[in-house]
Amino acid sequence: MKIGTVKEIKNHEYRVGLTPSSVSALVSDGHEVFVECSAGLGAHFSDAAFAAAGARLVDSAAQIFAESDLIVKVKEPQLEECAQLHEGQLLFTYLHLAADRLQAEALMRSGSTAIAYETVTDSVGRLPLLAPMSAVAGRLSVQAGATALQRTYGGRGVLLGGVAGVLPGKVLILGGGVAGINAAEMATGLGAQVTVVDKSLSRLSELSQLYGARLQTAYSTPSLVQELAEESDLIIGAVLVAGASAPCLLSMEDVENLAEGTVLVDISIDQGGCFATSRPTTHAEPTFVHEGVVHYCVTNMPGSVPRTSTLSLCNATLPYVRKLARGGKLVLDEDPAFLGGLNVHQGRITHPAVAQALGL
Repeated sequence: MKIGTVKEIKNHEYRVGLTPSSVSALVSDGHEVFVECSAGLGAHFSDAAFAAAGARLVDSAAQIFAESDLIVKVKEPQLEECAQLHEGQLLFTYLHLAADRLQAEALMRSGSTAIAYETVTDSVGRLPLLAPMSAVAGRLSVQAGATALQRTYGGRGVLLGGVAGVLPGKVLILGGGVAGINAAEMATGLGAQVTVVDKSLSRLSELSQLYGARLQTAYSTPSLVQELAEESDLIIGAVLVAGASAPCLLSMEDVENLAEGTVLVDISIDQGGCFATSRPTTHAEPTFVHEGVVHYCVTNMPGSVPRTSTLSLCNATLPYVRKLARGGKLVLDEDPAFLGGLNVHQGRITHPAVAQALGL
């Protein structure tokens, strides 16, 4: 199979869909791999390293889109990239279509088969290709929130870990999944007062056993979330419904009742966001202020640490890429868990949660 990866063009996105070691594995399987020149430079993978691994370096993304049977990316294709996809072609990347009707419609028009990392499941229903970037985003959310809390960025001027004689900052994490757990690990490590809310009692029990007195847990109800939010300095939204739009956990009124300088970090923004006031931001302009509340809603948070993110992502995706390259679309019929990643095929939305979110 002819497999291609292109340079990401989303704002400040430096990750790349394949590493040189991934290329080497695919070439050893007998496939031809095209890599756009400079595609890996942002993550410190040189063109020479890709060439040594057996890749064919190509000057233009257009040629790769035209000639490849399988396109492997990181972020959702931008509209100009969707226009270059064609019928029968396989696209394997993050899509997050529930919050992006324009992209969904463009993929439907292309006639391509689009498989989303974020909805591929394993044999026990976990999301193995979302987990690596959720872990990175969870850890980054605390770093981003701690920075935004500085007064120069509009925050309350609170140091999360406090100092001798001064209480530490309060961090509220909404969601105890992979992103939430990693956020909790970072926040407790800094010495902040951390509370995680979730609707899974088993997950809350696991967190309590893991962190003991360093972490508070609470069962999520709207009134409790509102109460805890009003007491918090940093609120991290880390909720996920696979393929679907994120649930809204803080209404417009709830946000407006927060103390001035409170910081919201919305990891769920790729799926529409879990705060009513959230809107997508970029690494170039990561924050905005609404009614005195600082919002950080960058849609590709892991892109800011591309070396770590690319290595972690490709460790997870390579086995699936090799399966696709070996058997094409037929592999999906043989693997029901992999089939969960199918979002668009023959001009139709094929994932139920995405279809419901978009009304398609």
